[in-house]
Amino acid sequence: MRLKLTIEYAGTRYSGWQIQKNARTVQGELERAVTEGTGSRPLELYGSGRTDAGVHALAQVAHLDLDTTLPPETLRRRINDALPADINVLRVERVRHRFHARRDAVARRYVYQIAKRRTAFAKAYVWWVKEDLDLGAMRSAAGRFVGMHDFQSFSDDDPEEKSTEVLLERCDVHEDGDLILVAIEGSHFLWKMVRRLVGVLVEVGRGGLTVDEVARLLTAPSPLPAPLTAPASGLFLERVFYPGDRRDLPIQRVLSLPQLP
Repeated sequence: MRLKLTIEYAGTRYSGWQIQKNARTVQGELERAVTEGTGSRPLELYGSGRTDAGVHALAQVAHLDLDTTLPPETLRRRINDALPADINVLRVERVRHRFHARRDAVARRYVYQIAKRRTAFAKAYVWWVKEDLDLGAMRSAAGRFVGMHDFQSFSDDDPEEKSTEVLLERCDVHEDGDLILVAIEGSHFLWKMVRRLVGVLVEVGRGGLTVDEVARLLTAPSPLPAPLTAPASGLFLERVFYPGDRRDLPIQRVLSLPQLP
């Protein structure tokens, strides 16, 4: 039986999604919990995409092949009972056997949280930028990223082994109290791409890069984005979209910083 799992997790304690030797990962914890909760080993557990060490997810999607007669809701509860508190299965649904969490996805949306002030409570979920940021300049630069571009400068992926062209459908900068939210939606993403996009946008907001300089990063390889890579703490995989899903859903706010008294 093939099942579709929707999962939320705080990635702070994990070395990313994918199973690795001698490292604690989200996929590894899920496989252990499935085995412990059902008495059966997963025949396959495959995510919609990898998230890096320290990156979070509000709605990661995976497909699970499992030999079981348990109803989906019973299975969800048993898996959750065996999971650590920072991983939670939100939904378990039966799907057609040919459903594939990665190949069937038509888009993914990430949200990055930037804090405008120091916080005692949310350090693991934001990047605190001390300088004042020019949101107008950041929005102008974000607009340059939308469309089909070669993002080689924004990734450590080897262009000789895989294409570094990505269709970016959305790159928005929102202000929400003491948070700045960067929402990035595209067909797929390269390794470290989202964090480097955010890092470059923040550098624009600081005044260290112009919008025209950002545009030139898309025309020729450049080492500039690498040292500007934003920390993993503020990054969330927010949604994975499949054929028939609504694409106009509002951005999910992860947290709000309390207003200063």
